[in-house]
Amino acid sequence: MSTAQLVVQHLPYLRRYARALTGSQMAGDAYVAATLETLVSEPETIGPSGNVKVELFQVFTRIWNSLSVNGRSEQIQRDLPAEVRLGQITPLPRQAFLLSCLEGFGEEEVGQILDVDTRTVRDLVDEAGRELAADMATDILIIEDEPLIAMDLEALVEGLGHNVTGVARTRTEAVKLAAAKQPGLILADIQLADGSSGLDAVNDLLKSFEVPVIFITAYPERFLTGERPEPAFLIAKPFQPANVSAVISQALFFQQSARRREARAATA
Repeated sequence: MSTAQLVVQHLPYLRRYARALTGSQMAGDAYVAATLETLVSEPETIGPSGNVKVELFQVFTRIWNSLSVNGRSEQIQRDLPAEVRLGQITPLPRQAFLLSCLEGFGEEEVGQILDVDTRTVRDLVDEAGRELAADMATDILIIEDEPLIAMDLEALVEGLGHNVTGVARTRTEAVKLAAAKQPGLILADIQLADGSSGLDAVNDLLKSFEVPVIFITAYPERFLTGERPEPAFLIAKPFQPANVSAVISQALFFQQSARRREARAATA
C-alpha cells in the first residue's frame, strides 16, 4: 500500500482529533487541509518505513503550533459542551490529553508527535485531566471496602472539584446510596467487605440509570472474566492519583460527547 493510501486511511482519525482540538469541524478541517497541502509540497515528510499515523499527526501538530487557519472557516461553535471545555485547557496539555485518551496513542508516540519526553507527556495529561475534571464537576459514588483507600479516593475526587455522594462498603450499601442520590460517575472496587461483588453492585445500579464506571481493583482478572458494564474503565491497585484523575476526566468527556452525538442523531 502506498504512503498516500495509508495517509487516506488515517484521515478520519485526524479529522476527529482536529475537531476536538479546535472545537469546530470547520476549523478542524481547515487545519487538516493545511496539513495535506504541506504533504503535497513536502512529500518526503512522511516516509514509507516509518509510522505513517504518528508522522501524519506530527505534521498536523507543526501546522497547529505555527499557523492560524481559523480565519478561513467559521469561528468555534459554542454549542459543543465537551469540546468547548477542552478548548479552555491550555494548548499543550489539551493536545496530550486528546492524543492519549481520544486517539489512543501510547506515551512514546505522544512524545514523538509533540516533541517532548515521556515524563513530560505524563505531566501534560495529568494537568489536562485536572483542568477538565474541575470544569466537569459531578456527583461521584465510591464503592470501596478498605477505609484508607476510600479516604484517599474521597480526598482525590473532592480535590478535583467533584462531590462525593457517599462511600459504600457492600453491594447493599451501594444500592441504598444510589437510590438516595443518583451519581454522575461511579468509582468501584470489585471485591467488597461482605464477599459481595462490586461488579454485581454496579450492574444493579445501571439497571436504573447510565453513568460512567471506573473500577479500581487489585483483581483486574475478575473484571475481564465477569459480566462487566459498558462503558467501563479499569485501574489496577496500587494506583497513581494522576492516573485516577486522568481517567475520571476521560470518562466524563466521552460521556458528554456520546450524549451530544445521541442528541444530534435523535434530531436528524
